[in-house]
Amino acid sequence: MHFGFTLGLNSLDFNIKHNGEVMYQDSLYVLQSNSQKGFNLGIVSNFRMGKYTDFRFVPAIVFGERRLLYSFADTNNVISTETKAIEFTLLDFPFYVKYKSERYNNFRSYVLFGIKYSLDIASKKNIVNEDFIVLKLQPHDLTGEIGFGMDFYLEYFKFSPQIKVSAGILNLLTKDESVYTTSIQNLYTNGWMLSFTFE
Repeated sequence: MHFGFTLGLNSLDFNIKHNGEVMYQDSLYVLQSNSQKGFNLGIVSNFRMGKYTDFRFVPAIVFGERRLLYSFADTNNVISTETKAIEFTLLDFPFYVKYKSERYNNFRSYVLFGIKYSLDIASKKNIVNEDFIVLKLQPHDLTGEIGFGMDFYLEYFKFSPQIKVSAGILNLLTKDESVYTTSIQNLYTNGWMLSFTFE
């Protein structure tokens, strides 16, 4: 068993399932998600299960922002756009299985897959603001992840760049009576993460 740390960039947005009974029947004309870049920092715990297989636990803290863009059409078909920005600070608890290739000199490639639980400690689920409509999301999320990377064996440590994609399993939306939520049936996490690991 050995340890390390990881630094990285992320880009998270939403996979939107629209509510067909409401969407386009009101003044709402277009609804789409816009990803923003963030960063993450984590600790690596790696347990070697076999020659080519590792089990990894990589708790991390992730900072970033996601945006939903709403376009409204008035009676004269004039389009106005409104952005709902949702900042997040996630505590990630992922578990991965890493499958490695044969080592060639000081290099090997690998794939990994797993599941991740995330807790948004910046969630505004319980905030009430009478002057501004806050889009509220559930603080708990569960995602499936898959990725690939390369291990470079240096003199004193191992350096590993990797990229992962994630897809949410849980519906994050907390509904209210506003058009911002009634137009959405389900809202899932979608994104990718580029990480640099030192072990």
